[in-house]
Amino acid sequence: MALRINDTAPNFTADTTQGSITLHEWLGDSWGVLFSHPKDFTPVCTTELGALAKLQPEFEARNTKVIGLSVDPVADHLAWLDDIKDATGHKPTYPIIADSSLAVAKLYDMLPATIDGDASTRTAADNQTVRSVFIIAPDKTIKLFLTYPMATGRNFDELLRVIDSLQLTSAYKLATPADWQRGDDVIIVPAVKDDEAKTLFPDGWTTIKPYLRKVPDPKGPKGPKGQKE
Repeated sequence: MALRINDTAPNFTADTTQGSITLHEWLGDSWGVLFSHPKDFTPVCTTELGALAKLQPEFEARNTKVIGLSVDPVADHLAWLDDIKDATGHKPTYPIIADSSLAVAKLYDMLPATIDGDASTRTAADNQTVRSVFIIAPDKTIKLFLTYPMATGRNFDELLRVIDSLQLTSAYKLATPADWQRGDDVIIVPAVKDDEAKTLFPDGWTTIKPYLRKVPDPKGPKGPKGQKE
Protein backbone atom coordinates (compact mmCIF):
# COMPACT_ATOMS: atom_id res chain seq x y z
CA MET A 1 0.00 0.00 0.00
CA ALA A 2 1.57 3.27 -1.13
CA LEU A 3 1.27 5.99 1.51
CA ARG A 4 0.96 9.69 0.78
CA ILE A 5 0.85 12.89 2.79
CA ASN A 6 -2.56 13.33 4.48
CA ASP A 7 -3.31 9.60 4.32
CA THR A 8 -4.34 8.07 7.64
CA ALA A 9 -1.33 6.45 9.29
CA PRO A 10 -2.05 2.70 9.32
CA ASN A 11 -2.91 1.51 12.81
CA PHE A 12 -1.28 -1.57 14.30
CA THR A 13 -0.62 -3.36 17.57
CA ALA A 14 2.94 -4.52 18.23
CA ASP A 15 5.29 -5.60 21.00
CA THR A 16 7.75 -2.92 22.09
CA THR A 17 10.38 -2.36 24.74
CA GLN A 18 7.54 -0.93 26.84
CA GLY A 19 4.97 -3.66 26.25
CA SER A 20 2.21 -4.02 23.68
CA ILE A 21 1.24 -0.74 21.98
CA THR A 22 -1.61 0.07 19.62
CA LEU A 23 -0.35 3.07 17.67
CA HIS A 24 -3.46 5.26 17.47
CA GLU A 25 -4.37 4.69 21.11
CA TRP A 26 -0.80 5.32 22.22
CA LEU A 27 -0.64 8.60 20.28
CA GLY A 28 -3.90 9.91 21.73
CA ASP A 29 -4.11 13.66 21.08
CA SER A 30 -0.36 14.01 20.53
CA TRP A 31 1.72 14.45 17.43
CA GLY A 32 3.97 11.48 16.73
CA VAL A 33 7.28 10.52 15.14
CA LEU A 34 7.72 6.93 13.97
CA PHE A 35 11.27 6.21 12.84
CA SER A 36 12.58 2.84 11.69
CA HIS A 37 15.84 0.91 11.54
CA PRO A 38 16.91 -2.10 9.45
CA LYS A 39 18.71 -3.98 12.24
CA ASP A 40 19.85 -3.70 15.86
CA PHE A 41 23.52 -3.15 16.72
CA THR A 42 24.26 -1.19 13.54
CA PRO A 43 26.58 1.84 13.77
CA VAL A 44 24.60 4.68 12.20
CA CYS A 45 21.37 3.62 13.89
CA THR A 46 23.11 3.47 17.26
CA THR A 47 24.09 7.14 16.94
CA GLU A 48 20.58 8.05 15.78
CA LEU A 49 18.77 6.46 18.70
CA GLY A 50 21.14 8.20 21.10
CA ALA A 51 20.70 11.56 19.38
CA LEU A 52 16.94 11.27 19.58
CA ALA A 53 17.11 10.26 23.24
CA LYS A 54 19.06 13.46 23.91
CA LEU A 55 16.44 15.56 22.10
CA GLN A 56 13.37 13.78 23.48
CA PRO A 57 12.53 16.68 25.88
CA GLU A 58 12.33 18.99 22.85
CA PHE A 59 9.81 16.70 21.17
CA GLU A 60 7.81 16.40 24.38
CA ALA A 61 7.72 20.21 24.67
CA ARG A 62 5.97 20.15 21.28
CA ASN A 63 3.36 17.60 22.41
CA THR A 64 5.09 15.00 20.24
CA LYS A 65 5.60 11.35 21.14
CA VAL A 66 8.48 9.38 19.68
CA ILE A 67 8.48 5.68 18.83
CA GLY A 68 11.25 3.69 17.15
CA LEU A 69 11.09 0.48 15.16
CA SER A 70 13.70 -2.14 14.36
CA VAL A 71 13.32 -5.54 12.76
CA ASP A 72 14.58 -7.58 15.71
CA PRO A 73 12.91 -8.97 18.85
CA VAL A 74 12.38 -7.06 22.08
CA ALA A 75 15.21 -8.90 23.88
CA ASP A 76 17.69 -7.64 21.28
CA HIS A 77 16.31 -4.11 21.57
CA LEU A 78 16.77 -4.13 25.34
CA ALA A 79 20.36 -5.31 25.02
CA TRP A 80 21.01 -2.67 22.36
CA LEU A 81 19.89 0.11 24.72
CA ASP A 82 23.02 -0.40 26.85
CA ASP A 83 25.25 -0.13 23.78
CA ILE A 84 23.46 3.06 22.78
CA LYS A 85 24.10 4.53 26.23
CA ASP A 86 27.78 3.50 26.12
CA ALA A 87 28.29 4.92 22.63
CA THR A 88 26.32 8.17 22.89
CA GLY A 89 25.83 8.91 26.56
CA HIS A 90 22.04 8.78 26.17
CA LYS A 91 19.76 5.79 26.74
CA PRO A 92 16.40 5.87 24.93
CA THR A 93 13.34 5.95 27.16
CA TYR A 94 10.88 5.99 24.24
CA PRO A 95 9.43 2.65 23.08
CA ILE A 96 11.03 0.68 20.26
CA ILE A 97 8.80 -1.64 18.22
CA ALA A 98 9.94 -5.23 17.67
CA ASP A 99 9.05 -5.81 14.02
CA SER A 100 10.71 -9.20 13.59
CA SER A 101 7.82 -10.38 11.40
CA LEU A 102 8.33 -7.30 9.18
CA ALA A 103 4.57 -6.66 9.44
CA VAL A 104 4.82 -2.95 10.26
CA ALA A 105 7.58 -2.36 7.71
CA LYS A 106 5.30 -3.84 5.04
CA LEU A 107 2.23 -1.98 6.33
CA TYR A 108 4.10 1.32 5.99
CA ASP A 109 5.45 0.42 2.54
CA MET A 110 9.05 0.29 3.76
CA LEU A 111 9.34 -3.24 2.36
CA PRO A 112 7.36 -4.97 -0.39
CA ALA A 113 4.36 -6.85 0.92
CA THR A 114 5.48 -9.88 -1.12
CA ILE A 115 8.66 -10.47 0.93
CA ASP A 116 8.60 -13.83 2.72
CA GLY A 117 10.27 -14.82 5.99
CA ASP A 118 11.20 -12.80 9.04
CA ALA A 119 14.04 -10.61 10.19
CA SER A 120 16.20 -13.53 11.37
CA THR A 121 16.84 -14.53 7.76
CA ARG A 122 17.65 -11.00 6.55
CA THR A 123 20.61 -8.62 6.86
CA ALA A 124 20.53 -4.88 7.42
CA ALA A 125 21.31 -4.46 3.71
CA ASP A 126 18.24 -6.56 2.87
CA ASN A 127 16.17 -4.13 4.97
CA GLN A 128 17.92 -0.94 3.90
CA THR A 129 14.65 0.84 3.06
CA VAL A 130 13.51 0.39 6.67
CA ARG A 131 15.12 3.74 7.45
CA SER A 132 12.06 5.94 7.24
CA VAL A 133 10.61 8.72 9.37
CA PHE A 134 6.90 9.48 9.57
CA ILE A 135 5.45 12.53 11.31
CA ILE A 136 1.84 11.90 12.32
CA ALA A 137 -0.64 14.61 13.32
CA PRO A 138 -3.13 14.27 16.20
CA ASP A 139 -5.84 13.40 13.65
CA LYS A 140 -3.64 10.38 12.73
CA THR A 141 -2.79 11.63 9.25
CA ILE A 142 0.74 11.46 7.85
CA LYS A 143 2.25 14.93 7.46
CA LEU A 144 5.78 13.99 6.40
CA PHE A 145 7.74 10.91 5.45
CA LEU A 146 11.40 10.57 4.53
CA THR A 147 13.61 7.58 3.80
CA TYR A 148 17.35 7.86 4.36
CA PRO A 149 20.23 5.81 2.91
CA MET A 150 21.99 3.52 5.36
CA ALA A 151 25.23 5.52 5.36
CA THR A 152 23.58 8.88 6.13
CA GLY A 153 22.57 9.59 9.70
CA ARG A 154 19.34 11.47 10.25
CA ASN A 155 19.13 15.08 11.46
CA PHE A 156 16.61 15.22 14.30
CA ASP A 157 16.90 18.99 14.66
CA GLU A 158 15.37 19.12 11.18
CA LEU A 159 12.43 17.05 12.40
CA LEU A 160 11.89 19.55 15.22
CA ARG A 161 11.94 22.36 12.66
CA VAL A 162 9.34 20.57 10.53
CA ILE A 163 7.12 19.92 13.54
CA ASP A 164 7.31 23.62 14.45
CA SER A 165 6.21 24.46 10.90
CA LEU A 166 3.44 21.87 10.84
CA GLN A 167 2.01 23.00 14.15
CA LEU A 168 2.12 26.65 13.11
CA THR A 169 0.59 26.11 9.68
CA SER A 170 -2.14 23.84 11.04
CA ALA A 171 -3.32 26.69 13.28
CA TYR A 172 -2.87 29.71 10.99
CA LYS A 173 -3.36 30.41 7.28
CA LEU A 174 0.38 30.59 6.85
CA ALA A 175 3.29 28.75 5.24
CA THR A 176 6.99 28.75 6.13
CA PRO A 177 9.76 29.68 3.68
CA ALA A 178 12.98 27.84 2.90
CA ASP A 179 15.30 27.33 5.88
CA TRP A 180 12.66 28.78 8.23
CA GLN A 181 13.28 28.57 11.96
CA ARG A 182 10.79 29.29 14.72
CA GLY A 183 10.48 33.06 15.15
CA ASP A 184 11.42 33.89 11.55
CA ASP A 185 8.97 35.65 9.24
CA VAL A 186 6.29 33.48 7.64
CA ILE A 187 4.22 33.62 4.45
CA ILE A 188 0.51 34.33 4.08
CA VAL A 189 -0.89 31.53 1.91
CA PRO A 190 -2.06 32.60 -1.58
CA ALA A 191 -5.62 31.43 -0.87
CA VAL A 192 -5.95 34.31 1.60
CA LYS A 193 -6.75 37.42 -0.41
CA ASP A 194 -5.77 40.87 0.80
CA ASP A 195 -9.21 41.71 2.20
CA GLU A 196 -9.18 38.62 4.41
CA ALA A 197 -5.52 39.16 5.29
CA LYS A 198 -6.37 42.60 6.69
CA THR A 199 -8.66 40.90 9.18
CA LEU A 200 -6.34 38.02 10.00
CA PHE A 201 -3.18 40.16 10.20
CA PRO A 202 -4.28 43.68 11.17
CA ASP A 203 -0.71 44.87 11.71
CA GLY A 204 -0.07 44.45 7.99
CA TRP A 205 2.53 42.55 5.98
CA THR A 206 5.49 43.00 3.67
CA THR A 207 4.81 42.31 0.00
CA ILE A 208 7.78 40.74 -1.79
CA LYS A 209 5.69 39.69 -4.80
CA PRO A 210 1.89 39.82 -5.15
CA TYR A 211 1.86 36.10 -4.27
CA LEU A 212 4.61 36.36 -1.60
CA ARG A 213 3.53 38.31 1.50
CA LYS A 214 5.44 38.00 4.74
CA VAL A 215 4.41 38.62 8.34
CA PRO A 216 6.20 37.94 11.63
CA ASP A 217 5.76 34.51 13.16
CA PRO A 218 2.54 34.79 15.22
CA LYS A 219 4.04 32.46 17.81
CA GLY A 220 7.23 34.49 18.03
CA PRO A 221 8.01 37.38 20.41
CA LYS A 222 7.35 39.94 17.66
CA GLY A 223 4.43 38.18 16.05
CA PRO A 224 1.31 40.07 14.96
CA LYS A 225 -2.04 39.66 16.61
CA GLY A 226 -3.00 37.26 13.85
CA GLN A 227 -6.13 35.17 14.18
CA LYS A 228 -6.15 31.43 13.91
CA GLU A 229 -8.11 29.74 11.18
